[in-house]
Amino acid sequence: MSLLFKGGRLTSVRRDVTRFTSSIQSDKRLLKPVIKINKAHVIMMMEQKIIDWPSGAQLLRVLNELEKGMRLKPSLEDVHMGVEEEVIKSAGPEVGGNLHIGKSRNDQVSTAIRMRLREDIINLVFLVIRLQEQLIKLAKRHIKTVIPGYTHLRPAQPVTFAHYLLSYTDMLERDLHRLEEAYQRVDLCPMGAGALATSSFPINRERVAELLGFSGVLENSIDAVGSRDFILETLACLAIIALDISQFVEDLIIWSSPEFGIVDLPDSFSSTSSVMPQKKNPEVLEVIRARSGLVLGNFVSCAAIMKSLPSTYNLDFQEVTPQLWESVETVAGSSDMLSKLIIHLKVSKEIFSKPFLSFSTTTELVNILTRKYKVPFRTAHKIVGALVRHLIENGLSLADVTPELLQTIAKDTSDLSLNIKMEDIHAFTDPMEFVKAHNARGGPSPTEVERMIKIRERWTILSRAWLSEKKSKIGEAEERLESTIKTYSAP
Repeated sequence: MSLLFKGGRLTSVRRDVTRFTSSIQSDKRLLKPVIKINKAHVIMMMEQKIIDWPSGAQLLRVLNELEKGMRLKPSLEDVHMGVEEEVIKSAGPEVGGNLHIGKSRNDQVSTAIRMRLREDIINLVFLVIRLQEQLIKLAKRHIKTVIPGYTHLRPAQPVTFAHYLLSYTDMLERDLHRLEEAYQRVDLCPMGAGALATSSFPINRERVAELLGFSGVLENSIDAVGSRDFILETLACLAIIALDISQFVEDLIIWSSPEFGIVDLPDSFSSTSSVMPQKKNPEVLEVIRARSGLVLGNFVSCAAIMKSLPSTYNLDFQEVTPQLWESVETVAGSSDMLSKLIIHLKVSKEIFSKPFLSFSTTTELVNILTRKYKVPFRTAHKIVGALVRHLIENGLSLADVTPELLQTIAKDTSDLSLNIKMEDIHAFTDPMEFVKAHNARGGPSPTEVERMIKIRERWTILSRAWLSEKKSKIGEAEERLESTIKTYSAP
């Protein structure tokens, strides 16, 4: 229990109880925001004539000194009381004792979390944009690099590696939009809500919000101190990003295995076995995959903590915040590491030399039979399926298909006479020709992928503009706050 409370409602609290309920470890992130909040609050009280000018000036000078080098003691109850204790120690109880007029730890902690979270979201947006840019950069190198696409983890149809990379660029774009939308709701100021019912002092909530760079006030005082949905929303965004990243690294783990051999991971992001010298293990990717599960778990556990809580403030909220910071750090670290890794990926240019992968172009044979030879699609599908079964049973590949063999299969399965030309057989067996033919919007053809790359490059420019705007707004607010402090704290 803080010394400031001793002799009041409670006679004493056990030290082990204080340690058990203390939030001081996770509060380290909130020290600077809490000091800034107190500065803005003092300025507002001076302007509203709640405290006299000399007292306010002294409080601002003390807070300035604290910001330069205050360290949180492990024995403290929380950051809020720690700052207030230091202010009272420096300014004395007559002046320092008025720091807490018109506010509560309830509105202050919510505001501090939002201030720190704004910075974290801005940093996450930067890291996701950079990951997008690296994916696009790599895609430009592989517009004509054909790889097998998979469904059910079985070879399905050829695509280009660039087309594949752009699929994750698009996923990350949606992730960015979710973060940007969450930021709007984080960027509201609860200060002035007090414990739950505002204050009878003539406070100016809008002024505090302005000094702290918020876009507005979180109006209803009960909602302001009793809601943590902004944390849940951010955690949900982080969980989705983590799942998207996890899916990508799972592909790379599988595709870099000798059995698949589609990509080769850089040595500098791999490891080897302590006993098996031939091993090259994807440990960085495995750690990212595992930590993605922690982010999802944090979202679920925080939702469980908040389920069925009574309205307004409860100390249960204190258990949510550390998991928010852990998720922020995990997603930031994973995004950063993945950006550094993927640009060094090497992609096999000979992957389709494996005979079993040749069957991934057979959908185009179905299309040719339907489009050029007027065979009903479902009949064509049956004929080609029987052809593939025949080839596999006899240890053959698509390279062994002849017009005569196809005609025999068509007659046996559908009692249909086919006179297919050899040039049409060649057309469907070439993976690159398959890819080129699939030039519908969003498809893997090089011309379509090039078009998509240009659009996605514009996306990153727009996202960086959003980033710059938000950083500038916070920076301008900090300059305004410090300029006001300099004027108001002059002796």
